[in-house]
Amino acid sequence: MRFSVVTLGCDKNTVDSERYRAELLAHGGEQAASPDEAEVIVVNTCGFIDAAKRESIETLVDAARYREGGNLRVLAAVGCMVQRYEQELREALPEVDLFLGASQVERLVPELAARGLLDSQLSAHPGARVYDGELPHVRYLKVSEGCDHGCAFCAIPLMRGRHRSFALGDVLREAQLLELQGAREINLVAQDLAHYGRDIRDGNGLAELLEALLRETDVPWYRLLYIYSAGLTPRLLETIAHQPRIVRYLDIPMQHAADAVLARMRRPERRARQREKIRQIRDAIPGVAIRTTVIVGFPGETESDFQELCDFLEENRLERVGVFTFSRQEGTRAYELADDVPEDVKRERQERVMELQRLITAERYEALVGQTHRAIVDRASTPGERAQARLEIQADDIDGVTWLDGADELAPGTIVHVRAQSVVDDYDFTASVEGIALPAVDGAAQRQRRSLPLVATTVGSFGR
Repeated sequence: MRFSVVTLGCDKNTVDSERYRAELLAHGGEQAASPDEAEVIVVNTCGFIDAAKRESIETLVDAARYREGGNLRVLAAVGCMVQRYEQELREALPEVDLFLGASQVERLVPELAARGLLDSQLSAHPGARVYDGELPHVRYLKVSEGCDHGCAFCAIPLMRGRHRSFALGDVLREAQLLELQGAREINLVAQDLAHYGRDIRDGNGLAELLEALLRETDVPWYRLLYIYSAGLTPRLLETIAHQPRIVRYLDIPMQHAADAVLARMRRPERRARQREKIRQIRDAIPGVAIRTTVIVGFPGETESDFQELCDFLEENRLERVGVFTFSRQEGTRAYELADDVPEDVKRERQERVMELQRLITAERYEALVGQTHRAIVDRASTPGERAQARLEIQADDIDGVTWLDGADELAPGTIVHVRAQSVVDDYDFTASVEGIALPAVDGAAQRQRRSLPLVATTVGSFGR
């Protein structure tokens, strides 16, 4: 059986899709070169906001067209959107054969085996995850599932359930596997990394997990994505500050800065506390880059509230800010509020914040020109195209890239010292290579050097 897995949504979905591929391969499947060659297409859906729902539905409709003169026998919709809207999707999309929510994915193999498309028993070693992208040295490691925060606008708990930390040993083994597969940068992801371990109550929190990862792997870069500022304890900040393998970058969702809006959002901190946290972070970790996300147009947001947000960003001058307009989600507390900010006002406010932040980012980035930084090579140079890399302050896929001079012989995954030369297109850098910090290492060499066994880890074993 040839299969194709299509991933939509966040990095946590990327992790899940890699596990689906491993399970399908382990039961006799073969990965198709493209969806039009597949007998089974699995679409891992996202239901976070309306735009993501539309994309998921459009992707399923497009995939169904491969039945016409193609090989498609089973079209499966899995993941977050199915978890919330299974019945509605069944009625609206009769062309989809199989619906499995985020809590039901262990049924994927049995369902396909019942149709005679897979072996019900393992026919190969399952492994843990199978990568299918362009940057195998950049991987994502999910350390927990679900969320206990009660933010009024967010449907994640409705799709992913309550927060469940994965056992520290399981996370370590998966990190070792990613290292064996050639990972040079591992991005830790969760709905809130700071909540790691609180439910297990074995004395291991995020700081202890980081120390164990550093001790038990040789992965040179770890990056923390999506961590609430309330969980950035002095112990955790100290760990980040004193471990050069943890890049100086924090993705901290603040969502707004006007206390009235934060209260209606049911956010855990207010403006003064957010300001104090930013100061503490910068004092503890010199040179740290802080990224956040904000929502404009939340119910009841006045022009004065919006101006407070702009003033906060102007005052604190964060490196990067993602800006979203409010989107009502069924089942959330905010769904019951009057959506009283017109769509054109939401978009206008979004554009104003984006322009303000563009200027702030440009200023922050210009201050880095002429300085030496660490960077990881993502793509080797080609005739007429310079090598592409990222500085520590640039997360994969969201923060721009760095174009390198003097990197003609460098392989992806190489970590280099570079001197920033200029800022281009607002968010990118050009830089010259000054030396190699760590050469690229292939997975086979890493396996031989560490003598680590491959660990079987199935989809169902990670906190479903």
